[in-house]
Amino acid sequence: MENQSGNQSHMEVKAERTILCGANSYEQKYYFNPSFGKLPEGIKQELQILCVLFTEDVGGVLILEFSSEGKLTFRVEVHDQDYLFDEIGSELKIRQYQREKRELLESLELFYQVFVLGKEMSKVDGENFL
Repeated sequence: MENQSGNQSHMEVKAERTILCGANSYEQKYYFNPSFGKLPEGIKQELQILCVLFTEDVGGVLILEFSSEGKLTFRVEVHDQDYLFDEIGSELKIRQYQREKRELLESLELFYQVFVLGKEMSKVDGENFL
């Protein structure tokens, strides 16, 4: 799990990354990638709560996305004129989520690496996730 911050004025879709979900405090919207629709409803709800609470607490835009290697990253974007955005709070909140939701986040990485990237379980990076 990685953390990336950026000061960008709009959401970008990068070819080497796949967005899982995200929340935008400016437009008060939540997005979940329909390609992951087969995930259990409880996981979808937990992701929505995580993203929405993050943007309610610190502002900006939070995007959870998979790198081309299958690592789940937190990307934060902020409008240039957003003086209320809490940059320190953002970093702290991401670390908190990475600690508290470690099992969920690692399971999502495993799911992506096996079912989307087609890696064999024995070749997936990291320790036993299950």
